[in-house]
Amino acid sequence: MTFLGTGTSQGVPMIGCDCDVCLSPDPRDNRLRSSIHIETPECSWVVDTGTDFRTQALREDIRKVDAVVFTHSHTDHIMGFDDLRRFSHARGSMPVYASAETMRDLERVFRFAFNTSNPVPYYLKPEPHVIDGPFQLGETFITPLPVPHGDSMVNGYLFSRARVWNTDLQSVPRKLSEECHVGEPETPDRMSVGRTGKTACVPDTHEKLVAYLSDCSAVPDAIVDLISGVKVLIIDALRDKPHPTHLSVGQALEAAARVKPGDTYFTHICHDLPQSAESRLPAHTHIAYDGLKLGL
Repeated sequence: MTFLGTGTSQGVPMIGCDCDVCLSPDPRDNRLRSSIHIETPECSWVVDTGTDFRTQALREDIRKVDAVVFTHSHTDHIMGFDDLRRFSHARGSMPVYASAETMRDLERVFRFAFNTSNPVPYYLKPEPHVIDGPFQLGETFITPLPVPHGDSMVNGYLFSRARVWNTDLQSVPRKLSEECHVGEPETPDRMSVGRTGKTACVPDTHEKLVAYLSDCSAVPDAIVDLISGVKVLIIDALRDKPHPTHLSVGQALEAAARVKPGDTYFTHICHDLPQSAESRLPAHTHIAYDGLKLGL
């Protein structure tokens, strides 16, 4: 997994700002809009396509994207959507996963792309999949995590995969449908599964790998229970000072203490929080930076 960006809607440095972080010589203080790229043996996808998506894809030399998953439709999370056209043309279409509300916004803002009568070659051809429960991309089980973002509700995501046996390294064979009562895949390659049911659970045979909560102002108890013990928690931590639509550093630390992850990474960071602040954080708690890669 690669952090494509870890910054806020305005990015860091901010236009016309001469604060210490915006003028910092530490390249980790240079933050583009929040997004991640996940690559597995079966496929790869991005979570959100912010304003900087083209720059991020070029910087990380991303050559293949099999799907895009959206948290919500705020400008800093969707405005690079059309730059998916390169990947869409390579595979024939682009599976797009989003809540019903976010999908409606995408279809309104990018009407030219969702207009199926448009025959122009190389244009982005979205393949919409409305999320109303857990779904799969390849062998990764993705559970939506509805969290408040000020007055809005947005999706975070929990990514889990079947544990492997120590003896022969074969995946646990039990089907997801036997564990969570979710639907069977609709396509042989399991890349366009779409909706697979409304049960919010994680199969017992699965390992909770990453919980991604890029934009939130609280983490409800039900979400804490669902992601408890996850290997990596990536969580909104805007700054030290409280904010009406994002977690502060203190609030993010409190949430992490409840979740008890293996490691915690802060994201969606504004220019009030320098990378150097990591030195005062608890063990296994980090400030993520653009281009950071995690192997799981």
